[in-house]
This record gives sequence, structure tokens and C-alpha cells, in this order.
Amino acid sequence: MNNFDFHNPTHILFGKGRISDLNDQIPADAKVLILYGGGSAERTGVLGQVRKALGDRMVVEFGGIEPNPRFATAMKAVQVIADEGATFLLAVGGGSVIDATKFIAAASRFKGDPWEILTSRGAVVKEAMPFGTVLTLPATGSEMNSGAVITNAEKGAKLPFLSAHCYPVFSILDPELTYTLPPRQIANGVADAFVHIIEQYLTYPVAARVQDGFAETLLRTLIELGPKALDAPKDYDVRANLMWTATLALNGLIGAGVPQDWASHMIGHEITAFNDTDHARTLAVVLPALLNDQRGPKREKLLQYAANVWNIREGEDDARIDAAIEATRDFFHRMGIQTRLGDYGVAASDIETIVSALTEHGMTQLGEQGAITPEDARRILETAQ
Repeated sequence: MNNFDFHNPTHILFGKGRISDLNDQIPADAKVLILYGGGSAERTGVLGQVRKALGDRMVVEFGGIEPNPRFATAMKAVQVIADEGATFLLAVGGGSVIDATKFIAAASRFKGDPWEILTSRGAVVKEAMPFGTVLTLPATGSEMNSGAVITNAEKGAKLPFLSAHCYPVFSILDPELTYTLPPRQIANGVADAFVHIIEQYLTYPVAARVQDGFAETLLRTLIELGPKALDAPKDYDVRANLMWTATLALNGLIGAGVPQDWASHMIGHEITAFNDTDHARTLAVVLPALLNDQRGPKREKLLQYAANVWNIREGEDDARIDAAIEATRDFFHRMGIQTRLGDYGVAASDIETIVSALTEHGMTQLGEQGAITPEDARRILETAQ
């Protein structure tokens, strides 16, 4: 196991009716800016619950944060903070709203050009506004980590950043808030969490038995319960387990002391920047092709994955690896997610544009070994066509 530091300061309030605990989590004299996405937060009554729980506090609201949140939208919220004097941010939504809130929290205190937060991967962030979250879509784990991804449509870029200043102070996780989610969003959330785990697990062995064991359990949970969530949308136990799995998938626990990949994410980001394909669906396209392409460097962990996640234990090594990759692809299909670029309007002639964007954004040494080049990414994408 590699050396590591692990610190996660986010307070999790999990279970039914926990929005009512907001009153105890935010200073009584705070001026709260509520940030949310579209109209579903209002229609489902979540915003109403939040307003009631905030009591007599001064409240300002900012809606319209997009999936794949936009830099320009986030900067409008930064201006609202300056104009209204907000002192505490509250994200009500899924990963996109929470990611945007992290960037807004950092940008509102940043003295230079906020675009530098993204081009520096967060290295320039020295402080951020305090914020909490009310999670409505389990998927990204953003409710319990310090990372975010922001899209700048004008620059054709979708870039991640990390900062220790951007952990939520608290996050409220009520599985009942997910009952009204459409099937597409549930499927996307399951796929996103699945690939988050894979990126930290399916690399090469470092004798990290605890991290591997946690990761394998989380993967098996998603495989078992993901389809059930589509069939029984109001099964509390299914939704509760999926919500907590998505959080644990990217709160730092299973990634401590192990090598991490993230090539599927970086390549997938460029597909989203190219034509706005759902993030999770880009991952479902890239991951199986990448695993097949990188079966040599990942051989030991692929065989472990086959045995411990898919119970594939018989046959020659290459046949077991083939079966594990095919099982992964089939799982995405069972969730209603297609796994080829052509399914999302990306033609073979578009691959060069995506690969060029990787180079432009400095994504030239990807993967756990830093060995996946743009040329490798081109080959991976060609086999995903």
C-alpha cells in the first residue's frame, strides 16, 4: 500500500426528513444563497422544504445551473454574491449543482481571473466561501469531496479542479428525495458511480486489501441494485444503498494509498465538451474500450475484477478478461445506456477533434502510469466507434 493522507471534514446527515436539520447546520445570522438547477427542485417540493427549514434567515436564490455546469453561469452567481452580500452557499441538486457551487465558492474569494482556478487544477485556490448541500441525485460523490468539473462552452473545454478549501461543510442525503428522478438520471448516476470506483480500483496491485475489498463490494452493490432502482423507484432500501454507495465511491476512502487511473474521465470530458453527451454515457463508451486496450498493464487487476466482482473464475486468463469486459458492457446496457460513440452522434471523423482537445488541455500522459498518450486515446476511441 502506498503512503497517503486522508482527511474528509464533511458532515453527512443521512436518512428520511433530514432537510429539517438544516437549521442546526447554518449560522443563524447567515445570508444564504440557494443554488439549484432547473424547475424540478421546485416542482418536487424540495426547495419548499429547504426554505421552511432555513426559518427567518435572509435568503437569495439562483437557479438555472446546467448539467455539465457552465463557467459563464457560475460567474453570474459570483456576481449575485457580490451584489447581495451572501455569506453562506447552499447547493440543492445533484453533482452539477454541487460542482458549480464549489467553483462559485472559490471564485467569489479569488483575486485574479477565475479561469485560472480551472487551468491550474485548483492550485491557486487559497480560500472559499462555506457551503452545504442537499443532494437530490446520487452519482458524482461531489457531496463529500473537494473536486468539481466545469465546462466553458466558449473555449470548448471541460476541466476539473480540486481544492482542500472546497469540501462541503455538510451534506444532507435523503433517499426519498430521489424517488421522482427520471430513469435516465438514475441510470446515469449508477454508471457514474461505477466508473468512479473502477478508476481507483482497476489499475495495478499494491497490496491494498481493505481498499480493494471496499471497492469490490461497492461495485457488486451497484450491479445488483442499479437495475432494481429502475424497476422499483420507491424502494427505500434500494435507493438508500445506492445513494450511500455513490458517496463512498468518491469521498477519498477507496482511493487512499492506491494508484488511480482517471483516463476514462478525461477522455469522456472531451466527448461531452464536443457535443454535450451526458457525462456518464461518455464513460460507458470509453471504459470498456480502454480496459480492452490496456489489458496488458491492467492484467492482474482485470483478473481480480473478473473473479471478485463478476465471479468469473474458470478458463484461460485472456478469456476471463474478455468476459469481464463484456459483463461490464452488458451492465451498462441493462441500465439502458449504450456503449458506442455512434450511439451519441460521434462519427469516426470527429475522433481527431476530441483527441486534439486532449492535447490542447494538457491531457497527454493519462492513466495510473501516465502512459496513455493522445495517440493511445485515438486508438481507444476508434475501437469504441
